[in-house]
Amino acid sequence: MEATGTGGRDTLTKRIGPISGAALLLFGCVAGVAGGSVLGLLSYGAAADSVWAVTSLSALVPVLVSMVRDLIRRSGGVDIIAVMAVIAAVALGEYLAGAVIGLMLATGRTLEDYAANRAERELSSLLKRAPRTAYRLVAGTIEAIPVEQVASGDLLVVKEGDVLPVDGIVTAGPAVLDESALTGESRLVEREIGDQVRSGTANAGSSFQMRALADAAGSTYAGIVRMVEEAQKSSAPLVRLADRYARFFVPVALATSGVAWGISGDPVRALAVLVVATPCPLLLAAPVAIVSGVSRAAKRGIVIKGGAAIETLGRAKALYMDKTGTITMGSPRVRRILLMDHAWSEAELLRLGASLDQMSSHVLASSLVASARERGANLVLPTDVAEQAGSGIAGLVDGHRLQLGNFAWIAGPSPSEADRQFQRRVMRDEGSVVFAASDDQVVGAFVFDDPIRPDASRVLRLLKRMGIEETVMLTGDHSVIAESVGAAIGVDRVMADLAPEEKVEAVRRSRQRRVTLMVGDGINDAPALAMADIGIAMGARGATASSEAADVVLVVDRLDRLVEAISIAQRSRAIAVQSMIVGMALSFGAMGLATFGLLSPVVGAVVQEGIDAAVILNALRALGGGRMPARPSLALETANALRQEHRVLLPRIDSLRELADTLREIPDADIAAQLSAARDTVRELLAHEQADERQVYTGIAATMQGDDPLAAMSRTHQEIFHLARAFERLTEMLGPLGPDPSDLVDLTRTLYALHAVLRLNIAQEEELYSSLDQESTSTSL
Repeated sequence: MEATGTGGRDTLTKRIGPISGAALLLFGCVAGVAGGSVLGLLSYGAAADSVWAVTSLSALVPVLVSMVRDLIRRSGGVDIIAVMAVIAAVALGEYLAGAVIGLMLATGRTLEDYAANRAERELSSLLKRAPRTAYRLVAGTIEAIPVEQVASGDLLVVKEGDVLPVDGIVTAGPAVLDESALTGESRLVEREIGDQVRSGTANAGSSFQMRALADAAGSTYAGIVRMVEEAQKSSAPLVRLADRYARFFVPVALATSGVAWGISGDPVRALAVLVVATPCPLLLAAPVAIVSGVSRAAKRGIVIKGGAAIETLGRAKALYMDKTGTITMGSPRVRRILLMDHAWSEAELLRLGASLDQMSSHVLASSLVASARERGANLVLPTDVAEQAGSGIAGLVDGHRLQLGNFAWIAGPSPSEADRQFQRRVMRDEGSVVFAASDDQVVGAFVFDDPIRPDASRVLRLLKRMGIEETVMLTGDHSVIAESVGAAIGVDRVMADLAPEEKVEAVRRSRQRRVTLMVGDGINDAPALAMADIGIAMGARGATASSEAADVVLVVDRLDRLVEAISIAQRSRAIAVQSMIVGMALSFGAMGLATFGLLSPVVGAVVQEGIDAAVILNALRALGGGRMPARPSLALETANALRQEHRVLLPRIDSLRELADTLREIPDADIAAQLSAARDTVRELLAHEQADERQVYTGIAATMQGDDPLAAMSRTHQEIFHLARAFERLTEMLGPLGPDPSDLVDLTRTLYALHAVLRLNIAQEEELYSSLDQESTSTSL
């Protein structure tokens, strides 16, 4: 057996053809022990000793090579006991004991090889899917080209069963895709025309066309391939922890061996101590457990860059998270365009802003471009473009020197009072905001609606239960918006108005006190991800800097996979430590027996073989198990239908608040029509909530524990019904002259309350649907 060392598994244990070197060694040791035993029974003692001696030395060679290599690197050292035990056995003529030790070493190496190959198989399954050929559509003709020749903007045809070669947008579809290789979820998803699709997914339906958004090197799958290759080259897991144990284990074992020799005067007794002290649990139990964790994570679409990363992840105590794209869905839409300079129109500001943002990789930039295209804007190509990560982008567009970004960067260090008033007006509207300036003058702002992930608060609660002591949200957004989001999900602290370097400094300060995680998804998050003890990139959106800087990448864009990644890491590390401690404790017990002559070298080798097998098999438990009890599953079709209803209803719900905001400003001639339209909206919403209460809630509650598991949500419904009836009465009681000032107060208050409770109910239902989704409840604990 060998210590894995910092250079990874020894080349002698790598697979040779279909059979690994470790398996061949194990076969040879079994044959040697069995063959020597047969010769011994037939009274060919000298021949039996020769066979056992050869078996001992053949098993010694890989361990000796590994030990020398580790000593040259000034690491390892615990395997010196195994080397001494084999050499002493041969020198003292205890050939059978040496052969059994060799068998023990080969068994341990084979189990390690099994775990490592399984993890490599899970990771390599991603690499094997890397596409080699793409089909480009040129002048009505399809031509097959190497994937390396695909350029951004090319029109591609994806045939049935093919793997998407690059990231792109569906132009003729729909596309039915199998994303299981990336996400670990055995579900087919349908993408409509205009939807983005990622390389590495497979076409499970008919052929469709897509427009390439990147070349092969810049696409999602290329980034994943690089991450997997880095994970395969990474250092062996828990080597540092094993070395710390070795600092006391090796001296204690050698001292005990010396005491046994001194007490008995018999070097064979000292050999017996060395045999049972051969530290297989230290050498292999930890790597087997951690590598098994890496394998298990890969099956769930979580790429962990090596054992050191999973070991550190399992000790995390602080979690820092970016807001946009991490806590929020990362698919914002332009909700409002506000103008400060009325020389501009909303359409023109949107056209020029989207033209500039074509050159940015920020999630809000792509949303601005998509919104402009949806409205038929004619985008142009900007020139002289410069982007400052975390602040904004500037460039020349149609003769205007345009800037888009946060207020501090746009307005400069000394904004005018008019600029500040405009900022305050904009910030009263919930949502992420991008300010716009033309020729160094603030001209407007884009307000984005980027909903909070429905499972965000549940994920944070689970992480608290798992030992995360502090959760912090970092964002460049204004504190008003940030505090609102932070309060909604329950983070411990919110740090807003941050530049990228300030995010880095916040993470650095946290690292000085405890193991700190940083989760982000944008290019501006890359420095903070690199600074954290463990950086975690969300969603693997393209081959971005955030994915390259991260230690862990959640290939599937779901926040609950963060819980799963930490849970797998904690379980794997706990099993590794448990295996080492229990194995060493049993070894110490056997060493005591051997010291007083109660175990001979041969019997001691057999006992140690049993200890090693038990400990390493225990370490293999990290390959599975530990799942949360399965919750009742909400049918996927039902959950998707309910979420689709919410997407339709949300704009109507928000229209109630918009009416409340402007109710006092509406001309008398128009107010009756506005209130009538609002009454129709309220009736529609009321009918939806009543149907949910009677049908959906009843069906879900029947599958859950408790007498009335949805009592709190039903109480929210009752409040909605009450407010809807109150609004109905207020509008019915209005006289022919319309609302008077007191009526306006009551109407405004009721509309605000109704909007708030409806939004709360939507958030509660989204979290419920997420928690009942069977794929999101397979979290390991």
